[in-house]
Amino acid sequence: MTLKNNDFKIDVTSEIGTLRTLLIHSPDSGLGKVVPSKAQDWLFEDIVHLDTVRKNEYDYYVKLLMYFLDPEKIKGKLKQIDSPENKRAFFKPDNKDFHASGKVVEIQTLLADVLQDASIRTKLVASVCAIESCNYRLQEQLIDTDPIELAKILISGSLSNDEMIFAPIPNLIFSRDIGIAINNFMLLNRPAKKARARETLLLRYIFFNHPLFAAYKNNVLEIPESMQHFLRPGEDNTDRSTLEGGDVMMVSPQHLIIGCSERTSPSGANEAIKLLFEHNVVEKVTVVKIPHKRDYMHIDTVFTQVKRNVWVLLGSLAIGESPIDEKEPIAWFADKKSKDKAEIIQFRKGKKPKKFECIEDLLTNISEKDLESKEPTKFIYSGNNSFPYDAREQWTDSCNLLAVKEGVVIGYDRNDKTVEAFKQNGFEVVKVSELLERFENGDIDPQKMKNTLILMPSAELSRARGGFHCMSMPILRDKIL
Repeated sequence: MTLKNNDFKIDVTSEIGTLRTLLIHSPDSGLGKVVPSKAQDWLFEDIVHLDTVRKNEYDYYVKLLMYFLDPEKIKGKLKQIDSPENKRAFFKPDNKDFHASGKVVEIQTLLADVLQDASIRTKLVASVCAIESCNYRLQEQLIDTDPIELAKILISGSLSNDEMIFAPIPNLIFSRDIGIAINNFMLLNRPAKKARARETLLLRYIFFNHPLFAAYKNNVLEIPESMQHFLRPGEDNTDRSTLEGGDVMMVSPQHLIIGCSERTSPSGANEAIKLLFEHNVVEKVTVVKIPHKRDYMHIDTVFTQVKRNVWVLLGSLAIGESPIDEKEPIAWFADKKSKDKAEIIQFRKGKKPKKFECIEDLLTNISEKDLESKEPTKFIYSGNNSFPYDAREQWTDSCNLLAVKEGVVIGYDRNDKTVEAFKQNGFEVVKVSELLERFENGDIDPQKMKNTLILMPSAELSRARGGFHCMSMPILRDKIL
């Protein structure tokens, strides 16, 4: 790594402070091996075209992050990086011309670093082989493999000759889900689906063994299973303690949001809250329970933050419906707690829980109380809050935006009505290809940008069912208070 250990910091106190360091994983060959018969088991709705995802979409994301976080690595080199002769070397972790940024940090590189230690390599290979039911000879073969090549194998599931030896982990591109920085602590998560178990295992070994994280070893928290979980009936019981990073938002220095969703269980949220309070990480945690539906999946598919007083969200899950008059017969048959609305409870150390009626109330409270905003809180709604575009565009991650600094967010170019809503709220909208040229020419300073939605190409990447909030694990952000 190019980054010195004493320069590396974990400190995230908001969703919108200027982003300084994050962990990502660029699409690897395993993403191109998702087959239709296994797509849903591997948590994909469809198969994607790997070359298009890389060259025409995700590579733009990496370049954009570089200009914001590590401009010395890319400024003046854009034509060289994009030349056909370069063959994407800048983006390949095992290539000598890889960017090796200490700000836009590639998970595969960290894994290869950890695997240099023979004892760690032996233990990790044994753990992976146990999960994947490998035979003993294959385990011995993997232990003797070069660490850089082994990192690729453990992620892609394939040997160097393209022979698949176990399933890929294509969801590793959604790095947010496996770990969250909360102040200067790291919360390692417990995935709901077996397809993501290997991702969590690899991240555990990285955070507990990589020199970059040595100073934070005592600050790495793991969600435990509840006591005697092994006595519960059934292999896939719904009471397991699961928690994924798409359901965790660090909205202010002492306030964390945890979603209960298709992927995060009440038991997982409960264990996380106990762990965080026990270690004095935050003072309050708000639990937002959303419907267990595939199209919502995590709370960051329903809302994310743009500025301290601006949020983007799905309208149909926000303001509640008017109560039914109990004089009407239907009132006696209706479910009093609508399954299509969010339930919101805030837990504070040493105080009684507090209830919020709708998401807007919670987000307004965060903006005005936690973040001390003096401006009215604004909401930009998915699809401009018009049917059927609200649901269509939420499905393609109109609400799943990554803030690289306050007011400057990254999203997909396909969500036209949401883009209109941003324009109506005073935001400039720019395509990433145009913006990169202006960065390179010196026409715009990334650090001086304000109130901008940056549009990324999305023909293939959006079909993987995750946006740029999902595809980021922020490690360091500037404080906004």
